[in-house]
Amino acid sequence: MFSKSRKKIILSIMLSLILLFVITLSVIMMASYSEIRHKSSEMLKQYVDYYFHEQKPAGEEPPEAKGGKTDASGPADKASVGADTDASGPADTASSDADTDASGPPDLPYGISGPVAGRGDMPPEQKPDYKLSTFYSVEFSKDGAVLSVNDADKGLYTEDDLVELATELLQEDKTEGRTGNLSYLIKSRHKHTLVAFIDDTVTETSMRTLLHNIIVIGGAAIVVLFFVSLVLSKKIIRPLEENDRRQKQFISDASHELKTPVAVIATNAEMLTRESGDSEWLSNIRYENERMGDLVRQLLELSRAENADMPTEDVDFSRITAGEALAFESVAFENGKTITTDIDDDIRISGSRMQLTQLVSVLLDNAIRHSTGKEINVSLERKGHTVLLNVINEAEEIPQEKQQHLFERFYRVDEARNSESHHYGLGLSIAKAVAEKHGGDIRVSCNDGKIFFTVSLPAKR
Repeated sequence: MFSKSRKKIILSIMLSLILLFVITLSVIMMASYSEIRHKSSEMLKQYVDYYFHEQKPAGEEPPEAKGGKTDASGPADKASVGADTDASGPADTASSDADTDASGPPDLPYGISGPVAGRGDMPPEQKPDYKLSTFYSVEFSKDGAVLSVNDADKGLYTEDDLVELATELLQEDKTEGRTGNLSYLIKSRHKHTLVAFIDDTVTETSMRTLLHNIIVIGGAAIVVLFFVSLVLSKKIIRPLEENDRRQKQFISDASHELKTPVAVIATNAEMLTRESGDSEWLSNIRYENERMGDLVRQLLELSRAENADMPTEDVDFSRITAGEALAFESVAFENGKTITTDIDDDIRISGSRMQLTQLVSVLLDNAIRHSTGKEINVSLERKGHTVLLNVINEAEEIPQEKQQHLFERFYRVDEARNSESHHYGLGLSIAKAVAEKHGGDIRVSCNDGKIFFTVSLPAKR
């Protein structure tokens, strides 16, 4: 029984460690992803601000566009490409749009440099993380015509790819977000709409590599920790197991040794009664000797249930349960109670007939003694590969903190009770030992003024 407890302790420790590892990993990765993406979003906003900062407000022409030849040109001349104009670059890019009043978007190659007012001690475009980032952009006019495309000269995305992607994003009702490994921001100003991207491929790949390494290394560490904890737990629990074994052995040996003097006292008391007649003193001797005999008997039953290797056989548990319920009907009647049964037929268990009979007997005796109502319900059913035995009776609700102690040796819920009824708080301990000996368990619960004792046992396949 103690080895099962050790396994449960080891399992709970390992599950706790694994859960702690997973939670810690998840928090670290989520925080890292959040911080990285927030930083990318901030740099993308700075890129957009810088992009528009380099453009002139509507109606304002760049200085190089003003000169001797521009006075003869009108709006149509601004939108045309001619050999006699001195402006180049952004102005040429914007020449295809006759409706725009701006001088055209600036050419923003990879690694922008230049001052931006109001950005702190160091302009963002001069910071290393900004310089090492890759930006793409597509600018549209008011009527949807493409004014400029910046592919960062990387060859990862063609201008057609960027235009197609930007067009799809404009059709969505969002101004920022992610698509693939790209974060994007859409902003309109001076009758222009800019769709800007920042490439997060490097950071995303780095984070995935980090996650992979953490899982592999962490998983290996968990496996190593499992075997280490297994060895350590054996060393830690071994003294407790030994102490528990000695305690059980002492109870068994003491009970066997007490059987003989108890029998001798009973015989001598009976002889004295015959020779000298009954007296108050002899009655007390016989009474106390009878109590001691019952205690010794229960201790021996507990010892056998916990330690003895009983021969197993194919047992008809339905018949045992029905037989014990019938046997206890007279006891229940004397106490003003009735027993009702709902027992499925032919439920079979592999185990000890004597111990299983004792299990049902303990639960029925406990229900009759502690029931505050007049009806005790006994049910037996099979669910899948499990057999469920329920004994239900009305009683005062047992506090949750006391329920967990019900199956301990010599424990009684009502501390004021004594052993006048020859019950010493060993019955439920015996029931628990029998259930665990047969690979099952026993539980107690309270609901609507009723006490439920439920025994789960593996059914015979």
